[in-house]
Amino acid sequence: MDADSPPVPAPEGRLPGSQDGKTPAARPALASLQTPTLTKADLAELLFDRLGLNKRESKDMVDAFFTIVHDALQQGQEVKLSGFGNFNIRRKAPRPGRNPRTGEAIPIGARHVVTFHASHKLKAIVQGDTPPPEEFE
Repeated sequence: MDADSPPVPAPEGRLPGSQDGKTPAARPALASLQTPTLTKADLAELLFDRLGLNKRESKDMVDAFFTIVHDALQQGQEVKLSGFGNFNIRRKAPRPGRNPRTGEAIPIGARHVVTFHASHKLKAIVQGDTPPPEEFE
């Protein structure tokens, strides 16, 4: 097969890259420094598994939580989650900036940014100083 020819699709019903056509091909190992990500879908799945809510209720609950946090921050309110941390809105003043390619001075306008400060409990758990609390059931 030469470099200019298009890739040949897998036969119907077979998974591409698979040895037997049924199991997916092994993925290359990721860098050991990569941190796994917890998504909204993962949170909904945890609510489904641990609390027995149906999947639709779980998804709606996670969406409602983030909508409430989003709306509060948009209104300039502080969001405090006990044992987790605080989300704040901070105003950044206008400042002079510079285009790194041309060196041209560019003004950067005032803006609002979201900041997060982890609680002492969360910091201790992440550092391994405190065992995580028991799971709820």
